Amino acid sequence: MEPYVIHAPTVEPVPILVSVPHCGTAFPDELKGQFDADLTTAPDDTDWFVNKLYDFAPHLGMTLVTATYSRWVIDLNRDPQSKPLYTDGRIITGLCPTTTFLGEPLYVDKRTEVTAEETERRLQSYYWPYHHQLQQKLHDLKTTFGKVLLWDCHSIRQYVQTIYKENFPDLILGDADGTSAAPAVIETAYRQLGSGPYSLSHNFPFKGGFITRHYGKPLEHQYALQLEMSKIRYMNDTETLYDETRANAMRALLEKTLMALVELLQPKRTS
Repeated sequence: MEPYVIHAPTVEPVPILVSVPHCGTAFPDELKGQFDADLTTAPDDTDWFVNKLYDFAPHLGMTLVTATYSRWVIDLNRDPQSKPLYTDGRIITGLCPTTTFLGEPLYVDKRTEVTAEETERRLQSYYWPYHHQLQQKLHDLKTTFGKVLLWDCHSIRQYVQTIYKENFPDLILGDADGTSAAPAVIETAYRQLGSGPYSLSHNFPFKGGFITRHYGKPLEHQYALQLEMSKIRYMNDTETLYDETRANAMRALLEKTLMALVELLQPKRTS
């Protein structure tokens, strides 16, 4: 099974690539028995239904790349050298996590680390194939349009005490403190997201993970933005089920935001 799924545009392509690296729930057969089965039946740290939330993207001309395997196998949004994303004391799970966000052991044997050899195997088998797809799609789109935006999609429970002591804002736009995209791209995204009925934060408490920081190269006209959102804004009150009413309201804002970015990025046609 491939570690990614490519959802190709169903209409004329536009210069936006949509990535959902944490929606995967599968575990490879060779690893499944090593994890705590009570946790893997519904891996709680999953960005549940974010791939469904964004399934409109191909109908707008955007390529959508979604992950197959759980982030507990290997986290596609972490530095491959395991460099920490934040140094402010919050608990951040690693490249190959051994606990949940809440500190629960993931493995039957309660291991506290994954060996270097096994980490390298997972990089080659599950991590790099996803990233090679991102890189290839970005290259192709930039070759066609001259500019390209990677929109990296995430969600999180409204409250995770080990990361932040308050409820998260509804939406958090991350651009690595302004380094992953051109000012006009950032301003357009922020303005459109702020036009909805949701609380909005910028680079706090998340500023973008490895994907945003690595692929955002404004001087090369390759931009990257991360959007984190509270699950309660498209799921039910217990953050366990997809809520059509809430999701449809959020989808409308996401579509409006992405289409405004297309208008900004797409070369102007002359008559």
